[in-house]
Amino acid sequence: MPKSEALAVPLAMDRPAPPPAARLKFTPGDGFDVELRRRVDAYFESTGQTPRDIPRMYFKTAVVLGWMAASYVLLVFFAAAWWQVVLLALSLGLAVAAVGFNVQHDGNHRAYSNHRWVNRLAAMTLDLLGGSSYVWSWKHNSIHHSYANITGHDDDVNLGPLGRLTPHQPRRLFHGWQHFYLWILYGFLPVKWHWFDDFFVVAKGRIGEYPFPRPTGWDLVTFITGRAIFFTLALVIPVWLHPLWVVLLVYAAIAYVEGVLLAVVFQLAHCVEEAEFPMPALDSARMPTGWAAHQVQTTVDFARKNRWLSWYIGGLNFQIEHHLFPQVCHLHYASLAPIVEQTCKDFGLRYASNPTFLGGVASHYRWLRRMGRAA
Repeated sequence: MPKSEALAVPLAMDRPAPPPAARLKFTPGDGFDVELRRRVDAYFESTGQTPRDIPRMYFKTAVVLGWMAASYVLLVFFAAAWWQVVLLALSLGLAVAAVGFNVQHDGNHRAYSNHRWVNRLAAMTLDLLGGSSYVWSWKHNSIHHSYANITGHDDDVNLGPLGRLTPHQPRRLFHGWQHFYLWILYGFLPVKWHWFDDFFVVAKGRIGEYPFPRPTGWDLVTFITGRAIFFTLALVIPVWLHPLWVVLLVYAAIAYVEGVLLAVVFQLAHCVEEAEFPMPALDSARMPTGWAAHQVQTTVDFARKNRWLSWYIGGLNFQIEHHLFPQVCHLHYASLAPIVEQTCKDFGLRYASNPTFLGGVASHYRWLRRMGRAA
């Protein structure tokens, strides 16, 4: 496939988003998206690199999957002392998050390979982690990537009554303390995800305000089989060798580590002071900008010079680049960032980036505090 053809895919989504009652419309672009695509095409043409099927990505996959497998085997079958359990549980939690950040994420976005079946295999690692690659592809790829940070449309910024992440959500009195308690609650998200969220979505047939096509055929087989394998690995096998209370405690600890990592990385990219939360015009359901400009306004990069962090979280500190080019392997994001930033400058678009990870954390803390206060 020629390099230019490899990028000739919709920037907005990986699947057509199912229309809500009033489907949003984006304002026709001013040429920003066309020029940006041209410059990124030129980058791949001049460097001779391919957007996907990168040998380094296959090696990285072997590393993170090997890390996860080794942590699991050592924890379940060999750990004897309490300190070994603690260290290996921490290692497994970190490894599970790494697989989520890197392998399933690129696979679900079809950014892993030019071959559909390879992307599918990579995406299915999420089913082994206790999630559903099918549900995730609709919730994240189609809806979140299409309508990032739009209240009532982007379900990823909806925590229900427990948190207020956007200025257009109702404020409750206890939100005044959310900049303290939400950090603790983030760690419980995987447990809720494992036992409730995906099942609820499938049963309800909706994701937020969007109709959701329930899985059928092989998608349903994958959904059921994946969750059965996860519960077998997480609970059934360990219970054969260890007391139930120990297994449940370790399961909760691993899930907690995973949850904090996944939640914080997402929040630093979308729910910070530098991000915008635009809403459509009431009379037309039309957004004030084009789709590509909207992605720049609603996403924020962080710690772009931290190579270790970028390696670990699958380049998701380059969130703007990811939202603009979700079907490009994350190993390219650092090289694409200067191109995207310069193009934004040329078209008068603000390009937001927190220079450090802790700077992003502080910005998220301030945003939570701001959203919890009375207007």
